[in-house]
Amino acid sequence: MSDTNYQATWQAGMIDPLNKGLGNLPHALPPTAGNTVHWNLLLEDISLPAAVLYEERLAHNLAWMQAFVGEYQVKLAPHGKTTMAPKLFARQLAAGAWGITLATAHQTQVAYAHGVRRVLMANQLVGKQNMATISRLLEDPDFEFFCLVDSADIVEQLGAWFSARKQQLNVLLELGPVGGRTGVRNAEQQAAVLAAIKRWQGSIALSGIEVYEGVLKEEADIRQFLQRAVQCAKELAQQGYLQHRSAQKPAVLTGAGSAWYDVVAEEFAGVEIGVPLDIVLRPGCYLTHDVGIYRAAQEQILTRNPVAKKMRSELLPALQLWAYVQSIPETDKAIIALGKRDAAFDAGLPLPVQRFRPGHDSAPAAVPAHWEISGMMDQHAYLKIAAGDDIRVGDMIAFDISHPCLTFDKWRHLPVLNAQFDVIDIVQTFF
Repeated sequence: MSDTNYQATWQAGMIDPLNKGLGNLPHALPPTAGNTVHWNLLLEDISLPAAVLYEERLAHNLAWMQAFVGEYQVKLAPHGKTTMAPKLFARQLAAGAWGITLATAHQTQVAYAHGVRRVLMANQLVGKQNMATISRLLEDPDFEFFCLVDSADIVEQLGAWFSARKQQLNVLLELGPVGGRTGVRNAEQQAAVLAAIKRWQGSIALSGIEVYEGVLKEEADIRQFLQRAVQCAKELAQQGYLQHRSAQKPAVLTGAGSAWYDVVAEEFAGVEIGVPLDIVLRPGCYLTHDVGIYRAAQEQILTRNPVAKKMRSELLPALQLWAYVQSIPETDKAIIALGKRDAAFDAGLPLPVQRFRPGHDSAPAAVPAHWEISGMMDQHAYLKIAAGDDIRVGDMIAFDISHPCLTFDKWRHLPVLNAQFDVIDIVQTFF
C-alpha cells in the first residue's frame, strides 16, 4: 500500500496505527473493502502478526452446517462467544440460523446492537446490572431472549426483578450431570426449581430444557444424559409447565457444543412432547474450525454419523495466523514474531503450515514436516528447524491453530481474504 493510500485510509478512519492489526475500522466496512483499499497479504499490506479468515472456507463451513441440521430438521443457534463478530452472526442468520447463542448479558447487548433479535443465553442471568441489561432489551417487543435456571435461588431473584418491572422472562430448565458444570442434578433440585417458577408465574415463563453435554467424555454417558433431557421435556409438557408455548413460539429443547452435535441431533430429532417444539443445536466453532481439538472431534463425527458421511465433505480450517521470522539465532531454532498475545495455546501450540518469502516467491509453499513450535512467550514463538533449511529473517509463516475461541478474543479486526490473498472484508470483534 502506498504512503498516499495509507494516509487516505487513516484519515478516513479505516485504519488506526494505535491498535494491533488493522486498527479502528467500522464494523460496517463493506465486502468490497478490498476494492477500496487494495490490500494484499502477500504484498505485505497488512502489519504482521495478523489473524486472517479465508472467504471460500467460511462459505463452505457455513453451508455445511446448515445442510447438516437441515437433514435432521432441527434448528441452529451457533454459539457467538466463539467469534463475538457481528458480521459473522449476520452471515449465520442469513444462512438460516434460528438465533445466536451467547454466554453473558454483555455479549447479548453487543448482538442486539448489531441486529440480532433472538438470543439463547446458555448461562444463568445473575446480578443486578446483568438483569438490568436484559430488562432494557426486553422493552423491544421484537426481541426474544432465553436464559437458564438451575436453582430456586436464581428463580426467586429473577422473579423479583422482572415482576417489579412488569416483564416476563423466558427461562430454560438446565439439567446437569453429577460432577459436571451447572444444571440440576436430581429430582429434588428440579422440584425446587419448578416450585419457584410456579410461584413467579407471569414473570418467569418456563420455555423448555437446556443441556450441555460437552462436560461428559463417553458417548454412552452423553446419550443417556440426552435421553434424560427428552424424558424431562415430556414430563414438563404433560404436567402443564409448557402449555403457554405455541406454534408461533414453540418450547425449546437444546444442547450441543462443537464436539457432539451429531449425537445430540440423533437423540433429539423428531421428539414429540405434546406441545410445539424447536430442537436447537448450538455449535460455535464450526464456522472457522481448526486443526486441533475440533478437527479431532469432527473426524469422530465423520466416522460415526451417517448424515456427515453422506455429505462427502468436511469442515475446513478457515482461520490462520501469519507472522514474520524475526531471528535465526541458532541453526536449529528460528524466532517467530508471534506469541501468547496472538494465538490460543491452551489446546495445542500453533502449527506452521506455509511459508512465503516477500519479493521472491510467487505463492506460499508448504513448510518442512519437521518444523514445529516448541514454546511460546508473550510476543515470541520458538520454531524448531534443521541446519540447512531454507528459512530467512523476514519470511512470512502461516500457522493453523487449535481452539478458535481463544484466538478470536486476541484480535479486534480480522481481514477476510480471497483465494488471491486480497483483503475483501474486515471482521470486527466485540469481546
